[in-house]
Amino acid sequence: MSDFVIPPPPSTRLDVVGGGVFPVRRVYCIGRNYAAHAIEMGHDPDREAPFFFQKNPDNLDPSGVFPYPPHSSDVHHEAELSVFLKSGGMNISLETALDHVYGYALSLDMTRRDLQGQMKKAGRPWEIGKAFERSAPIGPVHKVADVGHLQSGAITLKVNDVLRQKGDLNQLIWKIPEVISYLSEYFELAAGDVIMTGTPAGVAPVVRGDVMEIAIEGLGSMKVTVA
Repeated sequence: MSDFVIPPPPSTRLDVVGGGVFPVRRVYCIGRNYAAHAIEMGHDPDREAPFFFQKNPDNLDPSGVFPYPPHSSDVHHEAELSVFLKSGGMNISLETALDHVYGYALSLDMTRRDLQGQMKKAGRPWEIGKAFERSAPIGPVHKVADVGHLQSGAITLKVNDVLRQKGDLNQLIWKIPEVISYLSEYFELAAGDVIMTGTPAGVAPVVRGDVMEIAIEGLGSMKVTVA
């Protein structure tokens, strides 16, 4: 007999290329991690201390469909590389940070920009603009054993075959080992954690019917339709 007083909610699991599923524990997102994007958002691109916000595990959505969310008329795409951890801990060193990485995936950090802007002006948290339902379309997980560690390579996003975002992973202000190490000073990282690493310049609104296509060198591409 189960001790649960209500049925337990389903856990978030993502397909792994080649077979198997990856269980998601937490989702961390780093903000303004490409200089050009920091500039377009009105901020100094100098290497200030990184900052983070979180999405919920069940915001990750592999369906290929993004439902346009309520209470917004300015929803933006943000193409990102996501990192998946197989282990963790506190105070992880730069030298060992990549040892904790299981794999990588294509992902989108969809943002209710108007609501995020309101929260910024009020000095309030961003979750209403960032952590809404199905706000992180995501592809299958590619194992490090298959693709290696992604430290450079083109990252692009097209909307209806028109290029909107273009950058290179080597333009990350805070590199992946640094992000893992820094996060582990403040949080106890663990297997199942996902880190979204930031977006290049070119973020812009989408409307219903748009087809977004993100591509990252080494991971292929993924299409997501705005419903």
